[in-house]
Amino acid sequence: MINLFVISTIVLILNIPFGYWRANVKKFSLQWILSVHIPVPFIIALRIFFDIGFGWYTYLFLVSAFIIGQKLGAIIYKYLEKNKNVSSCLIMDLRKLICEH
Repeated sequence: MINLFVISTIVLILNIPFGYWRANVKKFSLQWILSVHIPVPFIIALRIFFDIGFGWYTYLFLVSAFIIGQKLGAIIYKYLEKNKNVSSCLIMDLRKLICEH
């Protein structure tokens, strides 16, 4: 159970930059599809590495973490967009924000 919590946390954190990217592109465009699907192989690798299997109960945690991470990224994008000129890259925008102060 502790492995499932660790993986869920990693999945949530991993999806924040992808949700940020997704919020800045046209819905159902190639970039939008990539921002949703690129994290999936990493999540599968985490499942295998941590040996949690593919039981139905794991999907509840991981899909929830995936969605929450994507939504948090979009919320961060919308917050930063109101105050600054932002790009599609969370890391570069945070670097630019930190260097300005």
